[in-house]
Amino acid sequence: MSALADYRLLAGGRVSGSDRFFDQGRELTEAARLRALGATLHPQDGRGAEEADLLVASTAVEARIPDLQRALELGRPLAHRADWLAAHLVDRPSIAIAGTSGKSTTVGMCFAALRAAGLDPGLITGGDLNEIRSERVRGNGWYGRGPLVIEADESDKSLVRYHPGLGLVLNLHLDHDEPAAILPVFRRFLDQCRGPRLIAEDEELAALRPGAEIFGLGPDADHRAEAIVEGRDGSCFRYRGHPIELPIPGRHNLLNALAALAIAGRAGADLELAAAGLARYRGVARRFEILGRPRDIEVIDDYAHNPAKIEAALRTARARGDRLIAVFQPHGFGPTRFMRQDYVAAIQRVLRPEDQFWFLEIFYAGGTVTRDISARELAEELQTLGVQGRFAAERADLVAALRAEARPGDTILIMGARDPSLPLLGRSLIAALD
Repeated sequence: MSALADYRLLAGGRVSGSDRFFDQGRELTEAARLRALGATLHPQDGRGAEEADLLVASTAVEARIPDLQRALELGRPLAHRADWLAAHLVDRPSIAIAGTSGKSTTVGMCFAALRAAGLDPGLITGGDLNEIRSERVRGNGWYGRGPLVIEADESDKSLVRYHPGLGLVLNLHLDHDEPAAILPVFRRFLDQCRGPRLIAEDEELAALRPGAEIFGLGPDADHRAEAIVEGRDGSCFRYRGHPIELPIPGRHNLLNALAALAIAGRAGADLELAAAGLARYRGVARRFEILGRPRDIEVIDDYAHNPAKIEAALRTARARGDRLIAVFQPHGFGPTRFMRQDYVAAIQRVLRPEDQFWFLEIFYAGGTVTRDISARELAEELQTLGVQGRFAAERADLVAALRAEARPGDTILIMGARDPSLPLLGRSLIAALD
């Protein structure tokens, strides 16, 4: 929602809104930033609805909150976030990037490539791009007069409302739903694209290949990375004769960059300029973000939260130090129950005997849920499989334990999503280790 607010404010529009965290005295820096950009903030008590021409809410906003209830009483128009966004995709060049992993990173790479090529892109995404983060903008929304690049989220299946000019599907993994339930959603999304459709060469997406362009590493891919050299801090490859340098590590990020270049080329960007933009790519907040290296202990923050993302992050981090200490805060009791076995399997595949995997308790965002599982159970299950699974009930306990446990040469990887306070953990750990 903050991306929509920033986009509209930067375009010269009027925005008001409310947030329960602001009412609770949390996230006050973000509240001040929105006010400075021109937004009017109201308590979440219904009064804000009285002056609004249109109320926009995401799936995460419960229908019972006072603002929506008051809007219904007054007969104010209501729109789902996806409907508002869909309306902005049809009256201008647009690019929508879908998939169960890597969307924010690929959107960021695409934005960087198009911007470097002089196409003045707009942006609405779920992660904060370091390239445009400042005191004025959060980094997830930007107004430009060129192609609008958006992250098309499948978590609530609302991306079927989009009719973008160009659409791309990165992958299909277990996340919010079974892959079999998401595949037809991706198919409909691609069918509704007004222009080129691109998909990864993954077998999970084979049913979507008719009529689509393929990107990948295989000889039959329409967009292929060649002469690949992967390193600790990045990778190099060639794409259609152009040398590409990417300053972030991991095979998954190499594929994200390939997808971004394929999109940029189909959007009319000069590939040499787009490649220069990727070479200067500064990443997305909490996407394998290296926070510091106190006492020769590297601390990395990452948004990984489904089994595939966790496995990719673990593999990339494992290659960076003598020992890996991973920390994960699951979010949501339902998702944790749903993905429990896949979490355990992914962790067991990657971790070595000397590595550790710490769980923090499940993040609870509010609402009516069945709280019948604890992350402690996942740590105990790892232990039965010979993995050093550990549990910390409080962050302070975790920081104290890692301060005593970590040694020079270790890599500490913090993972988790949704909780806006989670980035503070990395800073606390840096301070404790320092």
